[in-house]
Amino acid sequence: MKNLLFKKTAFGRAVTTSVLGATLALGPVLTATAQQVTLNGAGATFPEPLYQRYFSELRKANPPVQVNYQGIGSGGGVKQFTAGSVDFGASDNAMTDAEVKKVQRGVVFVPTAGGPVAVVYNLPGVNDLKLSRQTLPRIFDGQITNWNDPAIAKDNPGVNLPNQPIRLAVRADSSGTTFIFTNALSQMDSYFKGRIGANRAANWPGKPLSGKGNPGVAQIVQRTRGSIGYVESTYAEQNKLQTALVQNRKGQFVPPTVAQARQALENVKFNPDFRVDYAGLGNPADGYPITGLTWIMVYRNYPQQGKANAVRRMVQWMMTDGQKLNESLGYTSIPAGVTNQVVQTVNKSVQGQ
Repeated sequence: MKNLLFKKTAFGRAVTTSVLGATLALGPVLTATAQQVTLNGAGATFPEPLYQRYFSELRKANPPVQVNYQGIGSGGGVKQFTAGSVDFGASDNAMTDAEVKKVQRGVVFVPTAGGPVAVVYNLPGVNDLKLSRQTLPRIFDGQITNWNDPAIAKDNPGVNLPNQPIRLAVRADSSGTTFIFTNALSQMDSYFKGRIGANRAANWPGKPLSGKGNPGVAQIVQRTRGSIGYVESTYAEQNKLQTALVQNRKGQFVPPTVAQARQALENVKFNPDFRVDYAGLGNPADGYPITGLTWIMVYRNYPQQGKANAVRRMVQWMMTDGQKLNESLGYTSIPAGVTNQVVQTVNKSVQGQ
């Protein structure tokens, strides 16, 4: 199987072309899951608003699948999935080969959405803050510590920046959102890459404020003047937080919108197992530069046939009807060519005893 490539036209047709193919591929599964089965999942908070809507709608589908999802962070999702304590895990940083080897029941990756990680800040009177590719990494690696630093002033000519310390707001838990953010900043700046690097649990400088999940970071920034942090853009909108314009490779200062995220993901290639090259993902040629993808991980083998049937049904729904919801909730869709192959792979690979 060759790499699967995001195409510009693919986003517009992501749902209409995938529904028929997926339904044909999984026709027998629909009948097999007529009796309601409950699935439990845990992991990333990045897609949690989307997943809660997914699973609310999925409960209404015929035949029904009841899904309970707990946003505990990508690291927690990987940990619980590896331990076998959930029916599926979720992460914005797909598991590494070493992590996959620890899962005795096998792993299938299911990409579900993309989206921007917004840089949020609390600086009354400073609107549309601009942060260049040189300045933003230096704020988070500890080189820039005050809001009226000359580098920030250079990015924002004519703006009255306060003489006030910068308070970093970061994740307290192992986080895929942190991975997306640090991966992008690592591509922007070699010092940041060496000092912090791309990982789920970053070693931040100084004594940053830390919150659990995207909601925790959003709450810190909301109540702390002079703070700056990072959250999936839906949380920024929900909490009415100020969001920075971040410079991309073209030199443009762009907002964390779905349209800009779609541009950033246009040329992302999926590997045959539906993971991606993170260096390319964190260094888009266009669009909003801090954009990531999110996955669920399902087992290849389930102890009950009913569970396997329900997982196939869930994935089919997420890759078809579920994709229709993505953009309305602030996420990008997965292209039809990818969703069709995901459904076929899951239908073939996920088995019950």
